[in-house]
Amino acid sequence: MRRPSLNAYLPQRLQIVLLVFFGVIAVGTAGYMLLTDMGFVDALYQTVTTLSTVGFREVTEFDTRTKLFTVALILFGVGTVLYTLTQIMELALEGDLRSRFYQRRIAMRIEQLENHYVLCGFGRVGHEIARELRERGVDFVIIEQTPEEVDRARAFGYLVIAGDASDERILNEANINRARCLLAASDSDSGNTYITLTAKSINPNCFVVARVGYPHNEEKLRLAGADRVLSLYSLGGRRMVLTALQPLAADFMDTLASGRHGDLILTEFEANSENGIAGLTVGQLIAGASNATLLGIRHRKGDLEVGPRNDSVLHDGDVAIVLAEEADIAAMLAPAAEPRRQ
Repeated sequence: MRRPSLNAYLPQRLQIVLLVFFGVIAVGTAGYMLLTDMGFVDALYQTVTTLSTVGFREVTEFDTRTKLFTVALILFGVGTVLYTLTQIMELALEGDLRSRFYQRRIAMRIEQLENHYVLCGFGRVGHEIARELRERGVDFVIIEQTPEEVDRARAFGYLVIAGDASDERILNEANINRARCLLAASDSDSGNTYITLTAKSINPNCFVVARVGYPHNEEKLRLAGADRVLSLYSLGGRRMVLTALQPLAADFMDTLASGRHGDLILTEFEANSENGIAGLTVGQLIAGASNATLLGIRHRKGDLEVGPRNDSVLHDGDVAIVLAEEADIAAMLAPAAEPRRQ
């Protein structure tokens, strides 16, 4: 494994300044050792006291050559020391100010978010979740407490908050009160449980999707308030079996999961009195849509009806899953639904 270069830790200009600084100390120490009978420690001490302008007495009596050498060391060396300190302070303040401005800019962007997603954990699973959310154009915020992962998420240009997602203050920084969904994707089942509990205590209406590593912890997460609990191992096993037995069906599921399919979009919306969908049958809903397929209905009681018949009625609170073009989706969501009831 390659060791990181010095450039990874210090800017090149600071490297040059430090090289000159230590070079001056080395020249001063060597000069005093050659011009006098000083040992290394005394010569180093004399060089440092001279460059620092502290003004202690000389270690030994100086002759003319040593005095002229000291004058040259002061004229060149003191300026070098001051310039080195200036560069170090400038870089320190510059980095601190840049960090402060960055954090403030991120905080202002997060404050403006609404109906966004909060992703807790940026490990291997969290990385894939973030990639999918970005591809779908969804606003989201990442909460991660590992410094390396925080830096990695920032390198991708994501909105990141460094901290523990189970901390109420951190979730409030992520604007959890106005979030649409929280994804608890940390590697720890107990961590995801605490994250879920805290999120639900702040915003009971926030839809929580939690990752679970061990099946016996699923019930704990549900009791904590998670609306959906996903076991990656169970999902992976089912997917492998589906791919082995029905590869075309697996490809079809992947296509649906990608969200967009050319001009078609997979979406879901709730039937209610505001959009005029509640009370319509499936046939009435898609009557004005030239290229729409209603894949299923999740009834408000929780049961899922796949491939509903045209005479199936959409009640208030039911959620329709539709594959359609954007124009057809807009037509189905149009508030003027009365003509379709006829």
